[in-house]
Amino acid sequence: MIIASALTKKFDSKTALNSITLTIPDGCVYGLVGSNGSGKSTLLRLISGVYMEDGGEITVDGERAFNNPQIKSKIAFLGDTPYFLPQSNLKEMADLYNSMYPDFDYEIYNHLLTVFPLDPKARLTTFSKGMQRQAALILALSTNPKYLLMDEAFDGLDVVMRRVLANIVMDGVEKRGMTVIIASHNLRELENVCDNVCVIHNGDIISNGGIESLRGNIHKVQVAFSQVPEMSVFNSLYVMKAERTGSLLSLVVKGNEDEIMQFINTLNPLYAECIEPTLEEVFVYELEVVGYDVKNILS
Repeated sequence: MIIASALTKKFDSKTALNSITLTIPDGCVYGLVGSNGSGKSTLLRLISGVYMEDGGEITVDGERAFNNPQIKSKIAFLGDTPYFLPQSNLKEMADLYNSMYPDFDYEIYNHLLTVFPLDPKARLTTFSKGMQRQAALILALSTNPKYLLMDEAFDGLDVVMRRVLANIVMDGVEKRGMTVIIASHNLRELENVCDNVCVIHNGDIISNGGIESLRGNIHKVQVAFSQVPEMSVFNSLYVMKAERTGSLLSLVVKGNEDEIMQFINTLNPLYAECIEPTLEEVFVYELEVVGYDVKNILS
């Protein structure tokens, strides 16, 4: 389990993380969402022990990762820009990882070479960005980590490889209890992968929770009337957003779906339908209600 308590990190006069507190349970896929510079990458580097905190505390299995080789051996961190030794090939990098990670597994490595069609003897500098990303994934996954940390995991991968990566991640979680943390500025990439999503903005956590609970509490309702009632009629509902087009009302309502639709039907509409919003829509509605400029957070 990863626990951060009042965690703070500064770079000169800039506060990258501002006394944040969160818990990441074992065996889940946890998403970190936010714009560039929001603090996502800093948090990953603190978890993996690359950085030392300036305030508060962050622990992995009850211990700090900084200057702790035993904890670091459980963590595979895939940064947004993969690093390889100069002029090395994938096989040479695998041998290097094997010398550093006690749980490195050549069986996993050889299997992943059948999934990602890369030449292990070719110089990594000759690979495209997407191919280098695949090579870094092979190395990270071959360490058989308890914790897999990925910064912009899907960057540089085509649609097919993104699906392959998602399947590999889910397989590791289900079969080996791996905990996966994925940082991304694109919420749509995480919607079908993550169990929990945390939104970070300017070093602060502004939303954090399980995807199903977040999505299940907000509903899009489309309802048509022969004569549209005054909006005050809906005061008994928690209406987060309302738009009207002719005789059609589009409402975003927070609460229990059955209770919402029961009330709507008492108004004798011509038509009423409840539509499940996307995860991105849920966050947009939630953040707009509390006054955040969503475009600067999720873009």
